[in-house]
Amino acid sequence: MLKAVRLPKSIRSKILWSTAAVTAVITILTVSVCYSLFQFFLKRNQLRSAEYSLQVLSGSVESAMDSILGFQQWCCSNTDIARYLEAFRSQRQMPSIASENASLRITALNAHERLREEYRNTSSHEYLTRVIISPLNGHNYLQISDTSSASTPQEVELFQQAGFFQPLLDAGGYEWQILEDPLIRTGKHPVIPILRPVHSPYGSQIVGWCYLSVSESMFLDLLEVLPLEEDARLYLHLGDNTYCRNGECLEEVSLEYQVLSDISRQAFNQESRACRIELADGSRRTMITCPLGLKGWSISQILSEASYQSQSQAYLLLIAAIALTLCLIGLTLYTLLDRIINHPVQKILEKITAISQGDFSREPSIEWQDELGLIGQGINRMSENVVTLMEKRIEDEKQKKDLEYQILQSQINPHFLYNTLNSIKWMATIQNATGIAEMTTALARLMKNVSKGTAALIPLQEELDLVKDYFLIQQYRYGGNISIEYQIEDPTLYQCRIHRFTLQPIIENAMFHGIEPKGCAGKIIIRAEKRTAGDSRKIFLISVTDNGIGMTGEMIKKVLTGDSRASADFFRHVGISNVNKRIQYDFGEDYGITIDSVPGEYTTMNITLPFQQLTDN
Repeated sequence: MLKAVRLPKSIRSKILWSTAAVTAVITILTVSVCYSLFQFFLKRNQLRSAEYSLQVLSGSVESAMDSILGFQQWCCSNTDIARYLEAFRSQRQMPSIASENASLRITALNAHERLREEYRNTSSHEYLTRVIISPLNGHNYLQISDTSSASTPQEVELFQQAGFFQPLLDAGGYEWQILEDPLIRTGKHPVIPILRPVHSPYGSQIVGWCYLSVSESMFLDLLEVLPLEEDARLYLHLGDNTYCRNGECLEEVSLEYQVLSDISRQAFNQESRACRIELADGSRRTMITCPLGLKGWSISQILSEASYQSQSQAYLLLIAAIALTLCLIGLTLYTLLDRIINHPVQKILEKITAISQGDFSREPSIEWQDELGLIGQGINRMSENVVTLMEKRIEDEKQKKDLEYQILQSQINPHFLYNTLNSIKWMATIQNATGIAEMTTALARLMKNVSKGTAALIPLQEELDLVKDYFLIQQYRYGGNISIEYQIEDPTLYQCRIHRFTLQPIIENAMFHGIEPKGCAGKIIIRAEKRTAGDSRKIFLISVTDNGIGMTGEMIKKVLTGDSRASADFFRHVGISNVNKRIQYDFGEDYGITIDSVPGEYTTMNITLPFQQLTDN
């Protein structure tokens, strides 16, 4: 079974693999495109460079041949030449000066002089090794040639008997081939023969012929200046014959090849033809063929493979340099990404690890000026907040334990006190001391309520019973100058939940700090009602109002924070701030005690609780 490829999990690995993948893709694409383009342009430039050289050669050959053919056409159309041929078509010998046909001699001399003059005016006459203009009988011909190649009348007659003479003369156009000069018997003198008939100026009758021999040096001189690599080959096509330079001469060859593909579209000139070929030896090369300006004339060059390979290697080195540059860029990119992303992330991870191990100190080095720096700032703030919350939690737990301890303190041996008070009550009843019996009974019930259970929340009815017993005891103490009134909006509110010992500290505060300092009779009103808050919450509101001396804002603040002077009385240890904190511990900051007071008139303490009845789950 094939194993599943495991993807990198760390950011460093992801950056490494991502950078490597992107660099590899870009490098492969760039190298592929560059290699393809370089190969394409290299082949095309080599092809067009060869084409340009062949075009230059073609222009030179065409210019030379235009001059030669123009001279040939002049020879066939000049009236002096035609008159000469007409006059000598039946003469076998040139007349002497003293003969009666001396005018014929003058005609011949004039024709020869005109021929020599036009020959010299021909720009390419250096490539004309021989010019012969002769009547059909082959006698009394005009000739221009170097002395070394001068011929005799018998040789001209033999020239007329050569196998190529009549076919060239009868051809409707030019027939191109390279032959040995038949009028020279020593050495090799290959020439391109041009033989055309000369017509009478008075009709279409042929009165003679014009022969030009073009030296092959015309091609050799032009090929001499053509740049050609060692393994390149150059072929000259004249009609159906193909020639290749061999030393100081042109040699007829047979060029055999198979065309693999036509790439003429890469050539610059539409008349040029380029193709990929396979030679007889199996090698594959590129060949370009350009016309030379004359029908049937063209020149082909098989491009150098060694030159292509050397330039291709240079391009490959350039491509390798490009690939290396891209790899270096990828490495630089990885280093930058590692420094910009991975290093900060690593620092953040180290800080998170330190936090998990209990180190909540601030780390300024992770607060960079970027998005990761914002994360670092958030981690530092979180660390400081955790410390603050932990300290606050510890302090809250400590205060909670203190409150619980105060509650426990208030329950010191309640059963012993309860039993003792019962004994006192019965003794007072036996002695007919009803006041003592009532006060003792109230104090016994009060102690009994203290000792009943440990539930933090009790019904409002039980809390009011405790208040009634406490108030009865205090009423005996003040001689009936204090009264209390209960205003309960709905009887169902008696079942609403309230913290144990919530109302007693408030009643005590109203009597001792509100009514007693006033020095006259006082009244306490307890109200209970159900309300709906602004956010649609149902709340249970209890208010305790006294007509005492009132409180200032500073006193209200001290009462709620627990900074007021403590009393030695038993129930004072469970003070108003204690009640307020217990409510907020259990229900949140939205609940608790608020105080409204006007000094000299009244004080109202409002207790806000969530609306909860005993029937609620």
